[in-house]
Parts: sequence; C-alpha cells; structure tokens
Amino acid sequence: MTLQKRIWDLIVLAIFVFAAAFATAPWFAFRALKAAAQYEDVQAIGELVDFPAVRRSLTAELVPAAPAGQPEPPSIWRDPLSVFKQAVEPIVPPEPKVDRYLTVAGVAALTRGYAPGKAPPASTQDSTASGRIKDMVKGPFPQIAYWDPNRARIAVKRPDGSGKVTIFTFERRALFTWRLVHIRLPGDERQG
Repeated sequence: MTLQKRIWDLIVLAIFVFAAAFATAPWFAFRALKAAAQYEDVQAIGELVDFPAVRRSLTAELVPAAPAGQPEPPSIWRDPLSVFKQAVEPIVPPEPKVDRYLTVAGVAALTRGYAPGKAPPASTQDSTASGRIKDMVKGPFPQIAYWDPNRARIAVKRPDGSGKVTIFTFERRALFTWRLVHIRLPGDERQG
C-alpha cells in the first residue's frame, strides 16, 4: 500500500511540476531575452524574437501613415526577383523609425523599461553574493499581464515612476518554446 501511495504522490508531483513549468515558461522567455540583450548575445535574441512580426507591430504603432496591411519587404530567399527590382528602383524609402527598437541596445533598453537611447548605462555587476542578490531584487519587475496557453503578455513599468508600461507579447511555438511577436509601446512613444 505504501509503494502505491508513493507512486501516486510522484505522479501528482510530476503533474504539478509540469503545470508550473508550462505556466511560467513565458516569464522565463522574457528573462532569457533580457539576459541575451544585456550580454549582447545576438544568436539567442534571434531565437527568442520573431523579427518580421515585431517589425510589423512596431511599424503600425510608430508610422501613422503606414497602411495596416502593408506587405513586408521582399526576401532574397522567397522572392529574389522582387529584391533585384527593388534594388534597381531609384526610390529610397525614409529611415524606418522601428530600427532603433530592433537593435541589441534597443531590445536591452525596452526589457529594462526604457525607450531606446534613453536608458541609463547598466551598472557594473558585483560578483559578490550580496551584489548578485541586489541585482536580482532591483526593478523593474516584469509582470504577466495576460496569459493563456498560446499567448502571454508581459508588462514592464518604466523605473522612473512615470507609470509608462511597455507590453511584450510572447506566442507559444512548441511545448515550452515562446517567441516575442509584438511590442506595445507607451502612448507617448507611439506617435514617433
């Protein structure tokens, strides 16, 4: 009887651990994105961010004249003739406003709660145990604003106390794999 009870307890514990890991996976994906941006790990950022989707969402927020259904620029892998045609055309599009948000420094600033270019320099890390604890408990703290099995929104408040919030939307791609697909900026930054 005790062996059956222990097996049952292990099954219940395994279900609980699985559910907790499944529910907190988007938060860990955000923490991984923040760490990758902080340490300038471009490969990790590429694995955690769906850049075409984020670019479309930021373009819709930052460029008021952009049509909602504007196609993304042609890719040499999907349509090489259109890429060649676009390269030959004399029309030069204006500098996209979203580029500063999609750099490593821009992503690092956003995950810390700041606008790109307005974040104070990251403090040098103290390698002592007390220094690591201080780094872990200082804000801003990401909060899960919305969660369902396939999509989660994580809110990061700006540390200056202004109440501005940046929302990161993650989408589930595999059982425990989440990718950033949308960034909603605070209202004053959306005007450009």
